[in-house]
Amino acid sequence: MRVAGLAGIDKGDARMKRVWLPIIIIYCAVANGFAAPELKTSSLFEETKITAPESAIDAIVFRGFAKKGIRPSYCSDAVFLRRAYLDIIGTLPTADEARAFLNDPSLSKRRALVDRLLGRDEFADYWAMKWSDLLRIKAEFPVNLWPNAAQAYHHWLRASLRDNKPYDRFVRELLTSNGSNFRVGPVNFYRAIQDRSPEGIATAVALTFMGCRAENWPTNTLAGMAVFFSQVSYKPTREWKEEIVYWNPDKGFAAPTNSAAAAPAGPLVGVLPDKTKVKLSPDRDPREDFADWLVSPKNYWFSANIVNRIWSWLLGRGIIHEPDDIRADNPPCNPALLTYLQREFIKSGCDMKHVYRLILTSRTYQLSSIFPADKIEQAAPLFAFYPLRRLDAEVLIDAINKVAGTSDLYTSAIPEPFTFIPANKPAIALPDGSITSSFLELFGRPARATGLENERVNKPSASQRMHLLNSSHIQQKLETGAAMKVILNPKRKPQEIVEDLYLTILSRFPTPAETAKVEAYVKSGIVKGNEAGVDLAWALINSDEFLYRH
Repeated sequence: MRVAGLAGIDKGDARMKRVWLPIIIIYCAVANGFAAPELKTSSLFEETKITAPESAIDAIVFRGFAKKGIRPSYCSDAVFLRRAYLDIIGTLPTADEARAFLNDPSLSKRRALVDRLLGRDEFADYWAMKWSDLLRIKAEFPVNLWPNAAQAYHHWLRASLRDNKPYDRFVRELLTSNGSNFRVGPVNFYRAIQDRSPEGIATAVALTFMGCRAENWPTNTLAGMAVFFSQVSYKPTREWKEEIVYWNPDKGFAAPTNSAAAAPAGPLVGVLPDKTKVKLSPDRDPREDFADWLVSPKNYWFSANIVNRIWSWLLGRGIIHEPDDIRADNPPCNPALLTYLQREFIKSGCDMKHVYRLILTSRTYQLSSIFPADKIEQAAPLFAFYPLRRLDAEVLIDAINKVAGTSDLYTSAIPEPFTFIPANKPAIALPDGSITSSFLELFGRPARATGLENERVNKPSASQRMHLLNSSHIQQKLETGAAMKVILNPKRKPQEIVEDLYLTILSRFPTPAETAKVEAYVKSGIVKGNEAGVDLAWALINSDEFLYRH
């Protein structure tokens, strides 16, 4: 039990003076419930029945289990419900949604839930947030897209994900678009790169769409690829901070002179990462040549990168790990699995949701997060369990606000258009990395400076724990939030209140033991009115079960 953090609670806080000792009783009962030994053998977090592999993914993955003598266990319906909501739409289910799913006797309800969530509007919000990290959508330092451009870029990105635009078309638009950064969203890919030299652009393209860190390539390999981006040009307009990104066919070719001895230089020759040489025509944008090669079904890097990223996003670890470090001396831990996903991706017409659906409906994705600690290192590359991961900063504050029925104020220090954010705007839907809050900064929202997956840091810190335990920010939400007032209506039965709090916060019903702990706390007479309900909510949102994907 992790309760040592309570030692740092400010004894001057009125609420903590009232409940500091009795709240430990509740906190100990629920804070780390899913790690408690007595729960590991229950059906609270794991299914009691063992079923056979159901999909091609399972057949491939489970072969590795057999070789190591691993017997997989599967997550319970309650765990799957919460996991699917957080992984697919970055949002917790409501109490009514949780209750309906848990009471549904259908054997196909998990697959049906996945289909519903993939069609939800929040899917586009959440995955636009994830892609915004990679594409560096940020108005201010260090990217400096400016607010109008960041909005246009995010709008294009979200619409592409909402409409499930084929991934090859999605990438081609990013690589080959021309026009105003205020009006043509994807041209901002080139403006969000801090190093706008051909080599700098090539490095960003390799990282984002090939999963390769080109700075580690041989110099001649990077230089050969950079030729395809040597004619990308930028020019300002009369509108403040607007910039046109365009193909300049004269750039890179020698201009004729008045000297009879002088002659134009020969055509540029680009060298693709697979060593193929391409003679560039002055009548064709060389980015088109590169895009043709990149999105080809035969291109290993293209399909491997995207299916590996999706697998990593959903399973916490890439088949090639790290997911943006594809190289010859960093092979996939399961080549057959990567090949299968690549084949399915290409066969589907580059349909990203098809890959999501394959993974999310597999038994591999539905494995339990409970696993012997001494075997984790060996089992992680086999995907023998679902890894614990703390919620992203944006997902966490949205979850707290949804529980309480409150909102946060998000601002930008730059007084330009689009910096006003409506009060009900969820953090996952923020269109610009410069629009932030102290909570997002504290909990590891990335600076969006590099496009690397590891720029986002979700490791917990002492200051984060103390903010959740003892800040007026969280306390006020629980005491004044509209949703909390509805749940804690004094006309409701205590059992109904406790059940709704558990369903709202943890997406499951309370166990009899947990209900008994809460009843004992209420009967102690230390608290009055709604105070017990607020204290319970406080304890639950400080639990690892709430703070982590599991």
